[in-house]
Amino acid sequence: MNPATQATPAGQTLSLIDDKLAMGWMHTARFLTTAAQLHQLPRVDVPEIAFVGRSNAGKSTCINTLTQQKQLAFASKKPGRTQHINLFSLGKQGVTDAVLADLPGYGYAAVSRSDKERWQRVMLNYLMQRESLSAVVLLCDPRLGLTELDEALLNAIRPRVEQGLKFLVLLTKADKLTRAEQAKALSIMRLNAGGGEVRMFSALKKQGVGDVAQLLWHWSHPEPAAAADPAPVTSATPESGQGPED
Repeated sequence: MNPATQATPAGQTLSLIDDKLAMGWMHTARFLTTAAQLHQLPRVDVPEIAFVGRSNAGKSTCINTLTQQKQLAFASKKPGRTQHINLFSLGKQGVTDAVLADLPGYGYAAVSRSDKERWQRVMLNYLMQRESLSAVVLLCDPRLGLTELDEALLNAIRPRVEQGLKFLVLLTKADKLTRAEQAKALSIMRLNAGGGEVRMFSALKKQGVGDVAQLLWHWSHPEPAAAADPAPVTSATPESGQGPED
């Protein structure tokens, strides 16, 4: 294997890039737009990475930590109250080369049942229909494991994952687990992730921050496919009915 590459758990190969480069790229994140419905989102012609997860799984904190910005993603004091899809553009020198999508948290009891159902439909439509969606990051508290709604989300995106959608389960609040508990949580989640990537993450201890930034950078900057081998040269068809010379 090339020393400048590494194999992922799924057997894929990623070129190693400088951690500082990936973090610098994440730091370029800036607010793009917000929308209450899928049709209100602008068309995007670059890779779009969606962050989803249960309310209070640490989604806003994760986004703010990755982008090194304290208030980029809004963290409501009442989980579940933020009910818009927020887009953030990424790219140096003002050129957008990727977009982060912060989807509303789900599963929190403080929101009415009708609001829950409405937002579950909006999220499902987004995950199934958004053409620019290229990757999904599901945030999960490893102490709770996957909830029924998490599993429903995994089942919903499975067809798109099989078609090439990138997928990462981020086990947040890793600092609350011992090393042994982290290893166990990773092992269990890898069995349930359906071939997706799994990482431990702690905003407090900065665990996994650089690793996740590099993964998202690679997903947004896929290496070009190797050029196809040139077609073999064939003999020209004889012109004017003349056959080949003896």
